[in-house]
Amino acid sequence: MIGGIFRRLALCLALLAPQIAGAQDVTLAAREGGLSLSGSLQGFDGEFYRIETSFGLLTVDAAGVICEGPGCPDLTAPRIALRIVGLPGVGETILPSLFQAFASARGLRFEPVEGASFAARLTDPTTDKPLADISFLPETLEAMRQSLLSGRAELGLAAATEPEFGSRILALDAMVPIVSPENPMPRLSTRDLASILSGDTANWAEIGGPDMPIVLHGLGAEDPLQAALSARLGRAIAPSIAHPDLATLETAVQADPWAIAVSLRAASAGARPLPLTDSCGFPLLPSSLAVKAEDYPLALPLFLVTPKRRLPLLVREFLDFLATPQAQAAIAVTGFVDRQPERQPMTADGLRLINAIKGAGEETTLADLQRLTEVMDGAERLSLTFRFQDGSSTLDAHSRDNLNDLARLIETDVFRNTQLILAGFSDGSGAAATNLALSQERAQGVLAQLRVLLPGLAEGALPQVLAFGEALPMACDETAAGRRLNRRVEVWLKPSFTGNPTTEN
Repeated sequence: MIGGIFRRLALCLALLAPQIAGAQDVTLAAREGGLSLSGSLQGFDGEFYRIETSFGLLTVDAAGVICEGPGCPDLTAPRIALRIVGLPGVGETILPSLFQAFASARGLRFEPVEGASFAARLTDPTTDKPLADISFLPETLEAMRQSLLSGRAELGLAAATEPEFGSRILALDAMVPIVSPENPMPRLSTRDLASILSGDTANWAEIGGPDMPIVLHGLGAEDPLQAALSARLGRAIAPSIAHPDLATLETAVQADPWAIAVSLRAASAGARPLPLTDSCGFPLLPSSLAVKAEDYPLALPLFLVTPKRRLPLLVREFLDFLATPQAQAAIAVTGFVDRQPERQPMTADGLRLINAIKGAGEETTLADLQRLTEVMDGAERLSLTFRFQDGSSTLDAHSRDNLNDLARLIETDVFRNTQLILAGFSDGSGAAATNLALSQERAQGVLAQLRVLLPGLAEGALPQVLAFGEALPMACDETAAGRRLNRRVEVWLKPSFTGNPTTEN
């Protein structure tokens, strides 16, 4: 890197150095001699200098240069500011537990700092030297973008990926409808919920309840969670009563028998979560496995958004820490859903088998269901599930992270003595034979991407592909959301001594 910079700028530097040298506070001289770069030091993370020069802001590898001048830093790990902005009500809950676990794993001291939201300091216990000042500030989505672009923040916390930034999933949660414990409604269909949120349904009697007006509560229009819900609905939501935060919203809904709102599963306190069904009556339960697998239609991945610039070393180490079991355990204790892969015996999947029987049409035969249950017998389902961007075979952001997780688990031999199966499924639109081929194609596509991530792995150690078409629906095919849930590739695990599952189609 440094050699390339000097080669490109050598002539200009030689011409301009006499004019600018006196006005600058550092000079970075190449260790091999001959060339130097002068400017105003903007930062040093222990590995790289960031220096403002007459040619703009440059990043220079410290290993290739010698720093000279009064602005040169102490070449020990500097004290950094780690400023995180974004989702209100989420950062304050997750981040303290997560950074405390990070400090413990690194052998650092975690010291909470009094503040309006969350603030803490990481200190070297041996030298008492502060290494990082961490803070979280709730911001709207647009304010978060501007903070990252301007350098006022190092990380953002959001409910969606952002095209101009990098991102990785921090945790998961579920958006759930909530009502007062005194509300008599036993359940609510996703179609009725959408109608309430859009303002088309204004009385509980219209959806089988008492003749009372529906009072829709929500967050402000610019709140990131409200924006995420509006994005799922496809239109803006105009609550009758808007609240500044989730805690206030929960308290208000709890006190009003005819109120309803959508909140986070992790934030549910005194209000009652109202169970959802799809338009065909299939139950949609926000269990941790259903949220991890995105089987629940209002599952909500929470992302850490990163600017496209080099972050300080300690920040990069924190991002790497997120993939560890210690980080996932710290997330789980906050009430949010962690990203640790979860197993569930297929014998506990009775609801899906009921759905399969109820949803079986003329083209889903008894033989199809028998083949399905034969493979399911003795198997477990892994929560890592793959879904696709609308109208394509491209994995969505959550599924891309799942693919990396699965590759890492396979590479570390977590599935010893286990047969892995990539089970492909489709929605029920179109002919059964076509849907079977589509489900096979999607599962093969996931396998092909695994091969890219695991180039040295023997073919026999990779998962086997099986396709079942429309035979095991998650939800009703009458809605676009239901069809998206049904188009998926699941990971099943079978003890290897049971023999290979059938490959007949």
